[in-house]
Amino acid sequence: MEHPSRSGFRLRSLFASLLLAVTMLGPVPAAPAPAASKWNITKIDGRSYVSVDDIKSFYNFTKMSRSGATVILENAKVEMQLKVGGTDCLMNNVKFVFSQTIAAQGDKIYVSQIDLAKLIDPVLRPNFIQNAGDFRTVVLDPGHGGKDPGATNALGTEARYNIKVAEIAKKQLEARGFRVVMTRTTDVYQSLQERVDFANAVKEDAIYVSIHFNSGGRSARGIETFTLSPPGISHYGSGWKASDNQARAGNEHDSANIALATSVHGSILRRLGKNTLDRGIKRARFSVLSGVRHPAILLEGGFMSHPYEAKLIDNGAYQNAIATGIVEAIAKYRFAVGNVKAVPRN
Repeated sequence: MEHPSRSGFRLRSLFASLLLAVTMLGPVPAAPAPAASKWNITKIDGRSYVSVDDIKSFYNFTKMSRSGATVILENAKVEMQLKVGGTDCLMNNVKFVFSQTIAAQGDKIYVSQIDLAKLIDPVLRPNFIQNAGDFRTVVLDPGHGGKDPGATNALGTEARYNIKVAEIAKKQLEARGFRVVMTRTTDVYQSLQERVDFANAVKEDAIYVSIHFNSGGRSARGIETFTLSPPGISHYGSGWKASDNQARAGNEHDSANIALATSVHGSILRRLGKNTLDRGIKRARFSVLSGVRHPAILLEGGFMSHPYEAKLIDNGAYQNAIATGIVEAIAKYRFAVGNVKAVPRN
């Protein structure tokens, strides 16, 4: 008879592969991931790296190929594409931005240990994330409001669009049996700390989704999703500073954060279609991500400063697509990280 933890894992793996079209789950390893001390560690520029050969073996990838700087790992469910010298990782064509550069020494390719532990493993094996699937409460945070309109253009304000998407998502989530609380339901100003305090006042298990739209000049476009940077990793696009070594409250859920972001980001990409630019899942030290004590992500659903995307964001069908993508992703994430008895980590 097959071990129940493995059969449950495979059920979720198949479910996620078919319905998420994003690598929420991957192949079933024969044993839990090695403890940090048991990986074959190679030091590169003072940082700890693990070879792609080791990753291929452990996660049961059946094929590895290389063309120039590009390395591809494949099996029946997952394709992972890495580019030496860069930080982008594509898993089933969804973009992740690593914290450290993908490196090469001789004929071997290496991924940083922190990206392996804090990104690859939770994405491929979300049912190994402890106590992540028990929630029935969702905290929706429509960013900005009141005296802080957020990004603006001739059509409207980010604050207004954020709350429209949150309202649609709230209705759909409640129809699925979730309890939903919103940091604001009207056009009022709340400080970042007030948003954090509101979320942390929710004592039952919950997740937190902060909804935003972006601004960055007429050429910038696409969607991106942020999770909290792990300790030792800087805010995206910023140089490292000593305070980045400090663990924040939100780092308690590093693995759940990346799994939730994967589900939401991939779900929205599918809803919006192939013409949507995928800017990737990234790490940042936004205050709401740092302080919230539940699994938390921040979504940027398009650029209000882009002439074409501004019109999309003002369209009710686009707002509904974003909201529905969030809702479907939350339901699938809850299933993928549900309470299956798994072999404990070392």
